[in-house]
Amino acid sequence: MKSAPFALLAVLIGAVPAYAETGADRAACTPDVMRLCAAQIPNAGAITLCLRDKRVSLSNACRTVVDRSDRSARDIANRR
Repeated sequence: MKSAPFALLAVLIGAVPAYAETGADRAACTPDVMRLCAAQIPNAGAITLCLRDKRVSLSNACRTVVDRSDRSARDIANRR
């Protein structure tokens, strides 16, 4: 049973990649994922949508990560 928290952490770390480009990004958003989007774990796409949907409830640190990622995605889309 001691390995259960570590397994959950491993799933979380793998489930936040759409936004989390660095370890600091993952650290910023992991608590918000647990608090707001736990039902979507381990589906990274669903977590991404959940974080966007719950943007107003995110911590400042995670909101910064989400905003930066959304800006980057728009920049890439506008280059096409």
